[in-house]
Amino acid sequence: MTFTRLAAFAATTALTTTAAFAGGHIDRTGWPASFTVGTGSQGGAFFVYGSGWAGLAAEQLGLSGSGEVTGGPMQNMALVHTGELPLGMTTMGPAAESLAGNNPIAPGLQMTNACAMFPMYQTPFSVTTLASSGITSIADIPAGARIGFGPAGSTSDTYFPAILEGLGLTFERLNGGWDDLGGQLQDGLLDVIAFAAGVPIPTVAQLEVQTEINILGFTDEQRAAITAAFPVSNFDIAPETYTTLTEPAPAVAMWNFAIANCDLPESFVHAIVDVVMSDNARMVGIHSAARETLPEHWDKNTAMMWHPGAARWFTENAGATIPADKIHGM
Repeated sequence: MTFTRLAAFAATTALTTTAAFAGGHIDRTGWPASFTVGTGSQGGAFFVYGSGWAGLAAEQLGLSGSGEVTGGPMQNMALVHTGELPLGMTTMGPAAESLAGNNPIAPGLQMTNACAMFPMYQTPFSVTTLASSGITSIADIPAGARIGFGPAGSTSDTYFPAILEGLGLTFERLNGGWDDLGGQLQDGLLDVIAFAAGVPIPTVAQLEVQTEINILGFTDEQRAAITAAFPVSNFDIAPETYTTLTEPAPAVAMWNFAIANCDLPESFVHAIVDVVMSDNARMVGIHSAARETLPEHWDKNTAMMWHPGAARWFTENAGATIPADKIHGM
């Protein structure tokens, strides 16, 4: 359902409110009665995190809201830009590519009608294989290895093949949802899965319950080469993230942001941002990666225009200094 149809439906539907948002002080003009958040594949952090904050916001605002399985950041940019979905989630790299017209879903289309809402967390790039494979480092991955890179057009699929090629690896490139790839790894149909997802990744957590795995870290030299060539920074996966780890796993990471169709009502987006950003403990209960869903990370948006409702919230509550030319419609 497009945003236009959602808005039209809202005009004929009476809304209920929870105690937290009761009263007539919130302008609900043009609000949808229900909304959907574009997430990612099942088995990935995007799906768990996105479905969680959709449900939380819906409950607090007296609406109906849910997450929808998608191909991830690239597809979400396209769906939100066109209004096919009002809300979604993306990663800074795919967002920048989409704004420049380099989204493979619609080459040449500059997806400028998807606006930033709030910072989510960093997406680490990590590599997992079965312990029985004998692969204990990135350098051990054999030539021609069958590597799963997640859904086509996802952050992992967009950047990880180029990262590994830059490290001198040659491989067969395969795509699929994270749960499907996890099953293929166990069945011997894959040698490696290259994950770009918030940790703990549900698929990896499930794998280590069912079998012995190796989580491969990058060397200092490899991380230096990667950060010099791609829009990522150093990140260590903490040992308590997975039972397999006994020490931090050196990785690289990219920031994720929630996004909104830029034409959504300012008060609607402001209210959702307030729900998500005002109680971090609630968000951490949805997914532990939300430890980074903090107001002070507003400045991690390095690519997108801000939705006016989101910009107002961070200006009022986080001391953000967002220039007018970085706010949609200003």
